Amino acid sequence: MKNILVVDDEPRTREGIRKTLEMWSSGRYRIEIASSGGEALTWLENHDASLLVTDIRMPEINGLELVERIAGMPHPPVVIIISGHSDFEYARTALKFGVVDYLLKPLDKTKLVQAVETALQREQWNGRIERMRKLVDPKLLETVQDEKVYSPQVQKALQYIDEHLGESVSLRETAEHLHMNASYFSVHFKEQTGLTFSDYVTRRRVQRAKELLTGTRLSIAEIAEQAGYQTPKYFVKVFRSLEGISPGQYRQQWLDEDAKIQ
Repeated sequence: MKNILVVDDEPRTREGIRKTLEMWSSGRYRIEIASSGGEALTWLENHDASLLVTDIRMPEINGLELVERIAGMPHPPVVIIISGHSDFEYARTALKFGVVDYLLKPLDKTKLVQAVETALQREQWNGRIERMRKLVDPKLLETVQDEKVYSPQVQKALQYIDEHLGESVSLRETAEHLHMNASYFSVHFKEQTGLTFSDYVTRRRVQRAKELLTGTRLSIAEIAEQAGYQTPKYFVKVFRSLEGISPGQYRQQWLDEDAKIQ
């Protein structure tokens, strides 16, 4: 079950927020509470939260300091700030740290629930974006971003590789398709993309495999074949060398993360 953490040094306020959110949640979220920024940081070191609802003015560690500290966490929660003071500077600083809403006390229950629902939608969206970033090989992403400056030969080569990824595509075969000398093509390809022909093809095949692992129910052997590998064993070896885990483990991690953001 996902967590929402409420932080406020006023017992009446935090209990009021907790009860309101428990009623709204109907068991979908666990509502946790903390009475200070320090207590919240300690809790967040050992637990994940989808949403943090925090007061600004608290002793020792105030709400903005709390938000700043959690920004460096691997998976920081989205944040709603609450305050008893309409302070533009507080609001502006809060927005700088990615806070999704700024609510004034006394809290209106309807506005609180609306803000929470909006914030959780943002959290789901952030989760999906992060997962898509993990899916894409950063080296390949660089080649896509720079493709507009490639020579016509390299652009045609990239297209040819994609069209024949499931086959035994080679540097010599690609060079012949482009009517180029293989040695010259090899140097030209590396100069423009920053990758050797072999490295690019390997990364592109693993990228195709990741797309199939996360988007289909094909077996590892079927994915290996569609990604251009003659044997599943060699495919698993290459995949592990780039991703650090086996194709099966990668698929399971993706499914586990998918379940978390549903």
